[in-house]
Amino acid sequence: MTQLLVDALESDRPVRRTAFVVRLNRPGVSARFDRRSVLVSLGLLVVIVAALVAGVSIGVFPIPLSDVVPGILGVGSDDATFIVQNLRLPRALTGLMVGAAFGLSGAIFQTLARNPLASPDIIGVTAGASLAAVAAIVLAGASTGAIAGAAFAGGLGATLAVYALAYRRGVTGYRMVLVGVGLSAVGSSLTSWLLTKANLYDAQEAAIWLTGSLNNQGWEHVVPVGLALAVLIPATALLAPHLRCLQLGDDTAHGLGVKVETYRLSLLAAGVALASMATASAGPVAFVALIGPQIAKRLCRASGIALVPAALTGAALVLIADLIGRQLFAPTTLPVGVITAVVGAPFLLWLLAQANRSGRGG
Repeated sequence: MTQLLVDALESDRPVRRTAFVVRLNRPGVSARFDRRSVLVSLGLLVVIVAALVAGVSIGVFPIPLSDVVPGILGVGSDDATFIVQNLRLPRALTGLMVGAAFGLSGAIFQTLARNPLASPDIIGVTAGASLAAVAAIVLAGASTGAIAGAAFAGGLGATLAVYALAYRRGVTGYRMVLVGVGLSAVGSSLTSWLLTKANLYDAQEAAIWLTGSLNNQGWEHVVPVGLALAVLIPATALLAPHLRCLQLGDDTAHGLGVKVETYRLSLLAAGVALASMATASAGPVAFVALIGPQIAKRLCRASGIALVPAALTGAALVLIADLIGRQLFAPTTLPVGVITAVVGAPFLLWLLAQANRSGRGG
C-alpha cells in the first residue's frame, strides 16, 4: 500500500526502471531516489570538495595542495596551519553551509508554493531577517549570537505576515509571491531608514553585511549555522514525504489524510530557520535560494522535489562565487553576494519569461 501511494504521488512523471526505493523505519513512509539524482548529487559533492580545497589553497599567500590537508589537521607548517585554520577554512565552511541552507530553504518554499519564484529572497523572508539583524547591529551593537536570534525572529515574523495576508481558504503560490514582494519592499525601506540613522561605523558594517559577504568569517560564524543545519536537515528529511503530498494541492493532500496546515507550517518554520540562520551568518546572499533549486531540478530532470541536490547546488554556487569574487579583481575582494546577484538577476528574468509563456505568470 505504501509503495502504491508513492507511485500515485509521482504520477506526474513516469516511473523509471533506474529508480530504487529505500524504506525508512517509520510506518507508511518511504523515499524514492532516482539514480540520476544520486549521480548528480555525487557530482555536486565532487564540485564542492574541489571548490572547498581551491578556496583554502588560493589566496595572497598560496597554500600548495599538498599542504592543505596537513594544514586542516594542524600538522603542517606553522604558517600554513595558521592561514588554513584561522582564515580560510572557516570562510569556506561558512560558505558551504550558508549555500546549502539557502538551497534547501528555497526548495522547500518553491515546492510548497508550487511556484519557482517563491524563494526566501523574493517573498520577504530574507528582507525580514535582514531588517531584524540590521536593527540588532545598529540599535544594540549585538553579538554574533544575538544577530542570529534577531534574524530568525525577523524571518519568522515576515513569513507569518506573508502567510496571513496571502491566506484565502488556502495559499496559492502566485498570491504568496505578490504579497511577499510587497512586504520585501517594506522591509528593505525600513532597513535603509535604519542605515540613515546609524553612526558611520555601524552603517558601514551593516552595509557590507547586507551585500552578502564571507569576508572576515571566523569559527564564531561557522558554529551557529552548523548547529542549525544539524537540527534542521534531519527535521526536513522527516517532513519531506508530507512535502510531496502538499505539492499535489490542498484538496488532494486532505484526501490522502495529510494534516495540511500542520505540516505546511512545520515546513515553513524549517525553511524560515534555514534562510534566517544563513542570512545571520553571511548576510542576504542574493538569489542562491532562487536559482539553486531550479538548477538542481534541471540537472536531475525532476518534476517533483529535489531537496538534496538543491542543498548541494546552493553550496557549490556560494563556494564558486566566493572564489570568483576573491580572484576576479585581486587583491580587491568582491562580496559573494555581488557575484550571485550578477548571475541570479538574469536567471530571474528568464524564469519570469518562462512563467509568462506557459501561462503561470498570472
